[in-house]
Amino acid sequence: MVRTAILGCAGYAGQETLDRVLGHPGLELVALGSDSLAGQAAGALDPRLNGSLPGFVPNAEAARSGAELIFLCLDNDASAAFEPPAGAVVVDLAGAHRLADEAAATAWYGTAPGAWSYGLPELFPPQGRLIANPGCYATAALLALTPLAGSISGAVIDAKSGVSGAGKSLKASSHAGSVLENLSPYAVGAHRHAPEIAQQLGLRVCFVPHLLPVRRGLLATCYVQTAADARALIEEAYSASPVVRVLPMGLTPELGRVQGTDTAELGIFTDGETGTTIVICALDNLGKGAAGQAVQNANLALGLPQTDGLRLHGVPV
Repeated sequence: MVRTAILGCAGYAGQETLDRVLGHPGLELVALGSDSLAGQAAGALDPRLNGSLPGFVPNAEAARSGAELIFLCLDNDASAAFEPPAGAVVVDLAGAHRLADEAAATAWYGTAPGAWSYGLPELFPPQGRLIANPGCYATAALLALTPLAGSISGAVIDAKSGVSGAGKSLKASSHAGSVLENLSPYAVGAHRHAPEIAQQLGLRVCFVPHLLPVRRGLLATCYVQTAADARALIEEAYSASPVVRVLPMGLTPELGRVQGTDTAELGIFTDGETGTTIVICALDNLGKGAAGQAVQNANLALGLPQTDGLRLHGVPV
């Protein structure tokens, strides 16, 4: 059993990571880190968490617990300042370690602590013990576009995510009065995931995110011009993946099938009038877009089966 600590358990990503660690056959939870819940029992986060779990301690104390695996579910500044313990595998769910270019990291995150291994298992398997977990929008866009990267010169990405993608911090844009019965674009032309997507693809992208009036789920519709056989390339890329499903011709990805899971769905289409190739990816922003992918990366880094602890099936209807 691999001794495991989670820092930042009180946030959505921390809660989701905790859930997967508790269901993982190879991980032993030894420390729950949360500065806001320190000193309280695990049930303070969710009354369903029983007394067999360790109580909450400050994040700094959890980092010193002797854990062999640490999940950082902290904000960007705290993750950037974190000093990894010697020998531990650390998976960072924040963004400060994703960008390799120092100037870009400083411009987008205000700090440049150095890039860690970018871990999107199906495309960029993690290397070494320090792993930067991709952003949720970036995961969807990269799953859709990376198999085509050698045959395109750019892409337009229209993406929509549930409100949990904004985190638990209170803000006016996350209030029910702003979210319900509404659909709003935000950070237009200025979202941190755009340079992340461009870095991994090696080409420029036009990326616009939108806030959906749902709790969880993300759908990215990507438009490209290519002469390549997009379906053949994408099917080949994920033919052996237990996590990414390429749907049969004519079927569209849907949030309802991926919500609450760590899987992703891809659909490939061609616009008959313009010849535009359209690739659509649906995933759960807290699953494959965050905690599920973090556990998948940890499994690969530790030499464990990559799907251990993951949720691979939704509720059939």
